[in-house]
Amino acid sequence: MNVDDLFLLGVRLQKIAESAIPAEGIGDRPTSTRTVLIVAADIRDHPGTTVTEVARRTGLVQSQVSNCVARLRSADALITEPDPTDGRRTLLRPSPEPSARMRAVREAPIAPALAAATTDPTEALALLERLEALLRPTD
Repeated sequence: MNVDDLFLLGVRLQKIAESAIPAEGIGDRPTSTRTVLIVAADIRDHPGTTVTEVARRTGLVQSQVSNCVARLRSADALITEPDPTDGRRTLLRPSPEPSARMRAVREAPIAPALAAATTDPTEALALLERLEALLRPTD
């Protein structure tokens, strides 16, 4: 496996994950689920951040991040507050408790998505769980 193979595998895994995310009741949105998850993960990893900082770290344009923030706020997945040192800035933090939408996404089964993507979903799941354990951040 080379870097290109690894990158393309990551893209395939993202598509499989995105296909497993329930879409019922979210309506039309200007941002993809993948983009929202990227922004949510960045805010989780950097609580107290701003839209501009999220855009810089993720490589997304500021308008995409703003749309994702609006979507996350409407799902009660994050809270915003004015920056006490600069009233023009808004700070973003994950909600202390997972929203109903976040719980639905986290609890969505991945077996159907894996079954559509591979001939051996049981083996694929076992390998993914092993890979997750091997790649877990050690902070």
